[in-house]
Amino acid sequence: MYFYYVYILKCSDNSYYTGITNNVDKRFKEHQFGNKEDSYTFKRRPLVMVFYQEFNDVLQAIYFEKKIKGWSRAKKEALISGNFDMLQILSECRNASHYKYK
Repeated sequence: MYFYYVYILKCSDNSYYTGITNNVDKRFKEHQFGNKEDSYTFKRRPLVMVFYQEFNDVLQAIYFEKKIKGWSRAKKEALISGNFDMLQILSECRNASHYKYK
């Protein structure tokens, strides 16, 4: 059985990079050593692995990665710190047209 990992790296410029892999240690080393000059993380090294989640279904992992990539910095930081209450708050709709505000 294969395992898949969604991971978040904190870059030297304090930005976050989110990716997916089936070997988290190998992939982190590839980012850290800068194997690809045109990659997002190449000029943002050194990197720190701040989060990873294991999945046994590649489709779930892909879905979660895409979801995280659309999140705000605040939501990513809530996930990284394990602050699930704040994650819930940040996920709530704040539009004036939302049913809670009518």
